[in-house]
Amino acid sequence: MNELARALIGNSAAAPASNILEAIPDALAHAKPTPAVPHSIYEEVWHLAYWQDLTLDWIQGRPTPRPENSTQSFPSESSAASEPWPALQRRFLTGAESAAAIANDTASLDTVVICPADPAQPRPENMTVREQLESLAGHNAYHLGRVVLLRQLLGIWPPPSGGYK
Repeated sequence: MNELARALIGNSAAAPASNILEAIPDALAHAKPTPAVPHSIYEEVWHLAYWQDLTLDWIQGRPTPRPENSTQSFPSESSAASEPWPALQRRFLTGAESAAAIANDTASLDTVVICPADPAQPRPENMTVREQLESLAGHNAYHLGRVVLLRQLLGIWPPPSGGYK
């Protein structure tokens, strides 16, 4: 497994994503430890899965449109109600494994991916598969770090498998 693949499943410079998301009770996944916290763990992971799904669509040649604004990349009340916490965890972790498998296919990493235009930009943005996955790995690391902080604030860190292997 190469370093990009390890970064995508969170087993590189930080705890694996599967560890970060394990043993979070449903009620705490939806909790905000203080009124100043903008998103719950559930909302952070839903946002991660949203962008990961979008990235995988683009890499696989599906021209899925970008959201018109950032609020669309977080769950609405109805979308949160329709996807239970365990299902969301599985969706994100399965997507991360898919992204890591693509990263391990080094022959395809320089393939150009056409990304639908940002609503604020007049043209599509072309990136390689590698660039898409590097961007995804950075995005995932940022939001998984927020999940760790939320777990610390909620008093449920470290997870049973440990915070770092």
